[in-house]
Amino acid sequence: MGKDSNIVHQYFKKEFQNTTILVKVNPILFSGTELTIMPDQKILIRELSFDEDIQEALRIDGFLEASAMEFNLYHSGLL
Repeated sequence: MGKDSNIVHQYFKKEFQNTTILVKVNPILFSGTELTIMPDQKILIRELSFDEDIQEALRIDGFLEASAMEFNLYHSGLL
């Protein structure tokens, strides 16, 4: 099993100007993945490192809790 197979990730979403940003946060290792879905449906993927205040920072920036399914469908290229 992978090192984060027992971790329940948290997902956040923000939409603006025909662009959607989805963020997957590992709340134990404070790492994650950001998907930026552009208006032309191109997806930019970034691997990120966070500090322990990431959930609060995302909420302050206007991110809402999101669905793991939506994130994973975009990440796998099925949407």
